[in-house]
Amino acid sequence: MSEFVAILTIFVLAVFIGFEVITKVPPILHTPLMSGSNAISGITIIGALLSAGSQYTTLTTALGFAAVVFATINVVGGFLVTNRMLEMFKRKD
Repeated sequence: MSEFVAILTIFVLAVFIGFEVITKVPPILHTPLMSGSNAISGITIIGALLSAGSQYTTLTTALGFAAVVFATINVVGGFLVTNRMLEMFKRKD
């Protein structure tokens, strides 16, 4: 039980710190941070593909497939948001 409490404490602290860091980022830095996040999600897709393709058990294959789907959604959404943010900073003729 104490291990669960320790893991839950770390999770709650990570959520709190992540929220505080993200809300303090100025809008001008948002686009570069999104690009970095997209790169990390690309690495996640590679790991998820390896997990899905390893076929140790049906569970690892299913979880790997779910990870591929969610990471792909994250990458595509991140690129769409980044593109939209870059369009906002372009000069209007």
